[in-house]
Amino acid sequence: MKFEKITLYPLKMPLVSHFETSFGRIYDRECVLVKIESEGLVGWGECAADRDPGYSYETTGTTLHILQDFALPLLVGQDVTDAADFQRRISQIRGHHLAKAGVEMALWDLLGKRDGKSLQQMLGGTKKAVDVGVSVGLQDATEILVKTVGKFIETGYRRIKIKIKPGRDVSEAEAVRRAFPEIKLQVDANSAYSLETADILKPLDDLNLLLIEQPLFEDDIWDHHKLQKQLRTPICLDESIISPRHARYALEMESCRIINIKPGRVGGLSQGKEIHDMCLPAGIPVWCGGMLETGIGRASNLAIASLPGFSLPGDISASDRYYRKDVTHERFSLNTDSTINVPTGPGLGVNVDEDAVEQFAFGKVELQ
Repeated sequence: MKFEKITLYPLKMPLVSHFETSFGRIYDRECVLVKIESEGLVGWGECAADRDPGYSYETTGTTLHILQDFALPLLVGQDVTDAADFQRRISQIRGHHLAKAGVEMALWDLLGKRDGKSLQQMLGGTKKAVDVGVSVGLQDATEILVKTVGKFIETGYRRIKIKIKPGRDVSEAEAVRRAFPEIKLQVDANSAYSLETADILKPLDDLNLLLIEQPLFEDDIWDHHKLQKQLRTPICLDESIISPRHARYALEMESCRIINIKPGRVGGLSQGKEIHDMCLPAGIPVWCGGMLETGIGRASNLAIASLPGFSLPGDISASDRYYRKDVTHERFSLNTDSTINVPTGPGLGVNVDEDAVEQFAFGKVELQ
């Protein structure tokens, strides 16, 4: 499809409540939306990089820089046939996977609208609805954490993830497990520990957790291999898996027993599917992580999470978990069985509220 015009919208959207991880607390979430106009159609994508370089070195600022100055000049005015062609065209740009993934998402949206196919159909997903859970950030006190978890369980979530960091780990997980002995529970450290300090996590083995997510450094695979040997609970890698190649390293090193696939982190939906296709025959469960996406990114996550290897609940959550007002006319709701329906319309299957985009945008970049 010929990329006739590409527009970037950096957004700042207020969250329903603050969200805190081991690398900080936020009250608003930033991202960059990508709008591609081609052959009378419009495709939308979302670059999930936030304002600060906590989860990743990528930020809204670096996303705008890389896309405007390097990636989009390679694409605007060009006929990009599919995701593989897109990846080939931008292969000379090292890293910046979140930026690339937002453009690839918009391409998938265009292709689906052209061909009358949903993203789920194009990827090969089969589930009408996907199991989801909710991610609960660090709270001001353990009692507040337990009450917050309880509210989400009352809402209908059957899987809970809590964030941890040194000094806010085992005791808080124990408190949640005591209060809710049957709930599916997992913890996420967001790289807050080293191999030397991770001994404190060993009591987590007694809490019947689904997994411990990314306890060690964000670029580490080898030390996770050492730590997994010391734990009965499966380690799940997130930040360390930045490409299908890194997923292969982790599997060969036995660094984890589960992989969190975030298409943005690995450079696009095509790369996320490649990791899924690698893990499925190896018997390694995968699940779809979340990055507080708008309805655009949420629709994309639901589609890829409908693939058969996504056997654990994802961090996709309902729209009202994060935003009172979204940038899509559709809002995703939680079903009574802790699932969310996968969009079935062409492309991403959502209609963008361009008035809302303009409301939340703090800039605009146009290339044609």
